Amino acid sequence: MKILSGTSNPKLSKDICKQLKLKLVNTNIKRFPDGEIYVEINENIRGNSVFVIQSTSTPANDNLMELLLSIDALRRSSAKNITAVIPYFGYARQDRKVAPRTSISAKVVSNLISNAGANRVVTVDLHAGQIQGFFDIPVDNLFTTPLFARYIKKKFKNKKLICVSPDVGGVQRTRGLATRLKSDLAIIDKRRPKPGKSQVMNIIGNVKGKTCLIVDDIIDSGGTIVNAADALKRNGATEVHVFITHAVLSKDAAEKIKKSKVEKLIITDSIDNSHKIKNNKKIQVLSISSLMAEAIKRISNSTSVSDLFN
Repeated sequence: MKILSGTSNPKLSKDICKQLKLKLVNTNIKRFPDGEIYVEINENIRGNSVFVIQSTSTPANDNLMELLLSIDALRRSSAKNITAVIPYFGYARQDRKVAPRTSISAKVVSNLISNAGANRVVTVDLHAGQIQGFFDIPVDNLFTTPLFARYIKKKFKNKKLICVSPDVGGVQRTRGLATRLKSDLAIIDKRRPKPGKSQVMNIIGNVKGKTCLIVDDIIDSGGTIVNAADALKRNGATEVHVFITHAVLSKDAAEKIKKSKVEKLIITDSIDNSHKIKNNKKIQVLSISSLMAEAIKRISNSTSVSDLFN
């Protein structure tokens, strides 16, 4: 087993290798002046099982192309099998046609990864579970719910908790956490007048006098979370804490959270945000390196990955 890292999140790759007591594959990844990406593998990987770790976060297209070229380089170097480990799977929000004459980008990206030569995909908290069906190769979708549940049980003792889904689509994810915590569930009825803008219409459930735990897979512009926190506070919530797997944090999202009524935003390191959240005391990072390292080890040993979440 060998681990190859792209350039999107080198710290996470190193942390995973540390857990597995392995060294990263020696590679040369660079960009030519015109923006073209060059990938060269500087060691023999013939007959090895290789895991390529690369999030397709900002810049999404560059990181995606780097992943594809890395997979192709491994295939042409006679790797036994290639697993694309994609902590954050970009384009996942474009999983269906929302208007006439639009592309289903998640399907296009899944085809690209498969056709480049990947034999398996490992990802974390896919935005839509049905994306697993876009691939003709095995997909392991890991969940951060157990990670968040452990943190909450440790930090929120003797508090009246309620798990809140920021929209109807996230109810299943929120219910999973609520079940582990044995807490109540609330749902925010949200409208999205246009992409990137959200409006809270109603709150389904009683949040008065409770510590609200908003759970979601992605925070992008931050507007949904800020509006949700305002609405929960207006309805009598004592505190609002937010748990997000993938912190895209585009534009001034981190600053919005800093000024909002959110007590704490807890995110994972599926995306490298070290430069965006520097000196922002409201944002805390939990590492998924242990989770991913264990999943990689189980795949390599042909043992069950799903047992991680039982």
